[in-house]
Amino acid sequence: MRLIMVRHGETTWNAEHRLQGHDNAPLSPRGIRQVQRFIDFAKAMEPDHVVVSDLGRTRQTASLLGYGDAPLDPRLREIDMGTWTGRVKHELEAERPHEYLAWRAGTFTPERGEPWADFCARIVDGLRDCLRKCNGDTLAIVHGGVIRAACHAFLGLPPSRVVPVTPGTATILSFDAADAPTARLEAYNIAAVTPDFDAPD
Repeated sequence: MRLIMVRHGETTWNAEHRLQGHDNAPLSPRGIRQVQRFIDFAKAMEPDHVVVSDLGRTRQTASLLGYGDAPLDPRLREIDMGTWTGRVKHELEAERPHEYLAWRAGTFTPERGEPWADFCARIVDGLRDCLRKCNGDTLAIVHGGVIRAACHAFLGLPPSRVVPVTPGTATILSFDAADAPTARLEAYNIAAVTPDFDAPD
């Protein structure tokens, strides 16, 4: 069985390199195009089950992909960035370079934010539950942080070793069973067009 994780299209905050966390920003015109170019790919995967993070940007992406009626799961939300929500990445890198790099590595939590370990546990719980609900492939429309957490939990890849996922792309993990402790990486950051390897978080 496969877990096909699709990151939502670029949002207006992504375009400004603002950290979003649980906050909402609509898809940008570029983000809408990214999702529209991905429609045929998503359909070709023929998933047996579709699940969507309950945040606005993932719901908008799901609707554009033709899965507007898919169930929502709040466990698949992006990491809560606390007081860093809305901050511009470049400003944080300049003001708090060590803290920003530590946050990217999962070893620092902004004030009132969600610790990486807690976030990973939430994501694993949500994704495992999704996998148990079907015998075939699951399409999860989620966030960049969710994909990093899944790669950490199921592949042993620490977040500091994973490049940001381009909006509107897919990452695919293959499991022998829903409760298998590890997975195999089938694809990372694949898109209908060339991925943006300097994609915003």
